[in-house]
Amino acid sequence: MDVISLTQKLIAFDTVNPPGNEAPAAEFAGELLAAGGFSVALAGFGENRKHLIAEKGIPKGGKPVVLSGHFDVVPLGSGKWKEDPFNSHIKGDKLYGRGSSDMKGGLAAMMVAVSEISEDLFPECGVRLVFTAGEELGCQGAADLVTNHDGLGQASAIIIGEPTANIPAAGHKGAVYLEASASGKTAHSSMPELGVNAVYKAARAVLKAEKFSFNAEKDALLGYPTINVGKFNGGLNLNSVPDHAEFTIDLRTTSRVDHGRIIDRLGEELGKDITLKVNVNLPAVYTARDDEFVQLACRICESEGVRHSGPAALPYLTDGSVLQSFYRGVPTIILGPGYPEMAHRTDEFCDVSKILQAVEIYRKILISWKNPSG
Repeated sequence: MDVISLTQKLIAFDTVNPPGNEAPAAEFAGELLAAGGFSVALAGFGENRKHLIAEKGIPKGGKPVVLSGHFDVVPLGSGKWKEDPFNSHIKGDKLYGRGSSDMKGGLAAMMVAVSEISEDLFPECGVRLVFTAGEELGCQGAADLVTNHDGLGQASAIIIGEPTANIPAAGHKGAVYLEASASGKTAHSSMPELGVNAVYKAARAVLKAEKFSFNAEKDALLGYPTINVGKFNGGLNLNSVPDHAEFTIDLRTTSRVDHGRIIDRLGEELGKDITLKVNVNLPAVYTARDDEFVQLACRICESEGVRHSGPAALPYLTDGSVLQSFYRGVPTIILGPGYPEMAHRTDEFCDVSKILQAVEIYRKILISWKNPSG
């Protein structure tokens, strides 16, 4: 497989989420991997949506390296594209197209890397590819997969191919997305004493959220947790007392934060007038900087010309939140050829040289990894 043409073919599948429509891309990738000797399974995730699981060389009871990414991409946005987002072109070293960085370049690099390893060098623990549908709106696809598919086995380590410009990252913050709401009683605005103003209730709660303290120790990799109120809505018209108001809360957490306790504490702090609904609840991804797998990835990236000062921490979410928990905390790195700053951008691109470099990095990590647990 030529990794650049494969990236272009994956980009040509319109997998904008919503609605996703990842099934054709998953079927295409599955056929290629099956032709290369992989055992392939496709798991449904709603209408015209599928996950892909492909395995090779896994002994009975073995713990393979899991390489993971997602097929879906975000909408094109309101800005006009200079390049066709689904008919990618190469200009100089830049390959343009929606998903080139986030993260079809990473998917292609993983597929080619595992296909290029000769039988005599193939890792003894084997390899499993886990490519998901439905990542972009909160990793719902991966959550569905680990809940409803029983063929995911065990793992010794995980590589998430999200965009890092091939700089290895050892973790990222977790996230809790909350919808907060307040109820009141409507009345004419000239007689507000006859109503109960839900906007006032919600506004008081927002000010409390601003001052909320996690009381958390600093995480060596991820720093401190954060809170942000991103949206606020209330009322229907100028001259009525509003009987409903709502706002959103985005918590970004570290390995030092217990989500259940924080949600409970925040609910108590905001008060009985506020109802909280949890929409996303994903733990932080964390692997110690001195972990054997992390250090292996760092050495190989350096040997391939990637300049870095050690394993990084990332600001965005990945399916690693779901997979690291499912695989009982095995070492997990985020490492992919795309540029983080190009994700979700108009005229998104990825460097051809980065995709080629990623193939070699993935291949060398797999060849070099000696699973200490057998």
